[in-house]
Amino acid sequence: MIKWKDEYSVGVEKIDEQHKHLFEIANKVHEVLNNDFYTDKYDKIVEILKELEDYTVFHFNDEEEYMKQIGYKKFFTHKIEHEEFVQKIKNVDLGKIDCNQDKYLLEIMNFIVNWLVNHILQKDKLY
Repeated sequence: MIKWKDEYSVGVEKIDEQHKHLFEIANKVHEVLNNDFYTDKYDKIVEILKELEDYTVFHFNDEEEYMKQIGYKKFFTHKIEHEEFVQKIKNVDLGKIDCNQDKYLLEIMNFIVNWLVNHILQKDKLY
């Protein structure tokens, strides 16, 4: 489980709120992973991946519009990182999920959390 910390704030309320929602999505992965009542987590995994894809596209569009408005000089390299993240989510092999669901959920959660924290602290903080 990942908790929002003040150090993750970029100082733009709208963007910070969206980042918090991305943390909430990561926490959904954690909840599904630790829920022993789900015997088959496949549908939940697919649902979370779809939500993550849809919300990151929405968030990245907002963030990129903000960067354009302020004339952020590293806009294009930042946009490429966003596109790579979305492609990684889109290219998930759903066939592999069914074989070892918990392992896959853990990989998804670690990927989301690591990417988010590193991206916010190392890239988003620059604008």
